[in-house]
Amino acid sequence: MFESLSEKLDYAFKSLKGDTRLTELNIANSVKEIRRALVAADVNYKIAKEFTDKIKDKALGKENVLSAVKPGDVMVKIVLDEMVELMGGQAAGINIKGNPGIILISGLQGSGKTTFTGKLAKFLSEKKSKKPLLVACDVYRPAAVDQLSVLAEQIGVAIYKEVENKNPVSIAQNAIQYAKSHSHDLVIIDTAGRTAVDEDMMTEIENIKNAIQPTETLFVVDSMTGQDAVNTAMVFNERINFDGVVLTKLDGDTRGGAALSIKYAVGKPIKFISSGEKMDTLDVFYPERMAQRILGMGDIVSLVEKAQEQFDEKEAERLEKKIKKNKFDFNDFLGQMNQIKKMGDLKSLMGMIPGMAKLTKDINIDDKAFSRIEAIIHSMTPKERANPELLNMNRKKRIALGSGKNIHEVNMFIKQFDQMKNMMHMMSKGKGMDKLMGGMPKMPRR
Repeated sequence: MFESLSEKLDYAFKSLKGDTRLTELNIANSVKEIRRALVAADVNYKIAKEFTDKIKDKALGKENVLSAVKPGDVMVKIVLDEMVELMGGQAAGINIKGNPGIILISGLQGSGKTTFTGKLAKFLSEKKSKKPLLVACDVYRPAAVDQLSVLAEQIGVAIYKEVENKNPVSIAQNAIQYAKSHSHDLVIIDTAGRTAVDEDMMTEIENIKNAIQPTETLFVVDSMTGQDAVNTAMVFNERINFDGVVLTKLDGDTRGGAALSIKYAVGKPIKFISSGEKMDTLDVFYPERMAQRILGMGDIVSLVEKAQEQFDEKEAERLEKKIKKNKFDFNDFLGQMNQIKKMGDLKSLMGMIPGMAKLTKDINIDDKAFSRIEAIIHSMTPKERANPELLNMNRKKRIALGSGKNIHEVNMFIKQFDQMKNMMHMMSKGKGMDKLMGGMPKMPRR
């Protein structure tokens, strides 16, 4: 995400390359490029100008300071600090207190409201031990109720719906009473959207909010819509005074305008970010982490947190013993691969590693790579998976046929698996990084 913005900001910092100190001239040139980058990312010009004016003032305050830090690095730090502040400074919490707590979801049609509703229910049930009830109050969009029902079943939570009732206010009120009598401590209400803001929609969402008095009202916005998202947020905020914003579709061609502008424009924090259709791709919004990713610094903290969520201490100890004995097999590999898949899509994970987003921006990284490997492993017999050394040419030919791959692909995978297995064994024995790096497999040319 934000690849274009990141590239343009990187260019602005590189304009200081070769300079030994910040000067009024090189600061002005760099700031001009930063402003251009923000406007190209669909940040409102007024916001972009005010933002870069602050950067310029801070940079000018350091122009006469001699230090070992390069001017480009000084500018990056200034931009990072200001960007964090622009996006809210700190992560904002969500109010789920109450008996039950009530969360009202609002936004335009196509913004990802219904999908987010399901993701939020899963998130709060797992992270906060809540027992949520999903409520289908979109009585207009075809199959909206069915979509929410499918999501509810997928994540294992209850849903309240009234097929014959076309009054969303009474549906919401009835759902809250149902939640109280069925021990649900959280109600999440999915409301109708429109393709554009209109008076009927705004009146309806106002009426729902006034009738149920939610503990939290969230505005869901498609992050790919840039400044339009900010304008829509301002209209919604004037009418329903929402508590926070949710940015969806961050895995798409996101320019960054909404993420950078929306807090400044409406004075309400971004609380969650969402990417993809999978139910576990919802994250709390941390301004500092997002700013670091935009500036190409990665987001190691989030990456580690995602890994820890999938971490099984007993399994890790078991694998460690097998690796030390050089007994790591295809079953173990498949298990680890499944753990990685649970962490999210590969492209997003790579973007959390400092510098990796730039290296992989033109490479198509997707879960299909996992599918190809899984097909090969699943075409092996249980005995072959547990004993990789059994794989002779006849067995490989059978595996290739069963997986729909050619023998070259099977041989390449097995070779890479052997190299990885040997590397892990050497690391467990403390053989040193020199030997480890010497044994690293070369990336195949395409």
